Formats: sequence, C-alpha cells, structure tokens
Amino acid sequence: MELTAAGLKGYDGSDDGKPIYVAIKATVYDVTAGKGFYGPSGAYCMFAGKDASRALAKMSKSEEDVTGDLDGLTEKEIGVLDDWEKKFQAKYPIVGCVV
Repeated sequence: MELTAAGLKGYDGSDDGKPIYVAIKATVYDVTAGKGFYGPSGAYCMFAGKDASRALAKMSKSEEDVTGDLDGLTEKEIGVLDDWEKKFQAKYPIVGCVV
C-alpha cells in the first residue's frame, strides 16, 4: 500500500475502526498491537499517523521532530534510527510505504 503523508494521518488511532500506523524511513508499520503506546492516550501517540524517523533518531517527542526529514542528523543519530528500525521490523508488520 502506498500512502501520502496526508493519507498516513488517517491512521493516527483516533478512529477505532482503523489500524494505527507509524512510518520509519518511509516504511509504514501497523503498530495497532502497541495501542497502549501509540493510541490517543499513549506515551508515543505523537508518532501515530506520521513518519517518526527524525524524532526517533533524536530520541525526541517534540512535534517539530516528528518528520521523515533526515537532513542534518549525526552519524550517531542515524545509528539510533537504524536500531529503532530493526526493533519495528521485528515487532510490527510492514503494511506499505509513504510516497
């Protein structure tokens, strides 16, 4: 499935009838199984329905960092993001990509 950034926003957990998606490096994961974390009242709800790559790389929950923009990240931050990507790949199904 291909989603635009605007289309991805529709999977932010606000609609109980839809799954919750989070993208990392434009790969979309179904994180519905982690609803406690990514759902509307979860600690990581700001990532739901978005590409959270920059925020995960920087270990940030700031709205301005919740983007797929990787420009200016340090080598260490890219390494952190790669670790997050491996965790998501092991735990959540891939359902598509952001185009």
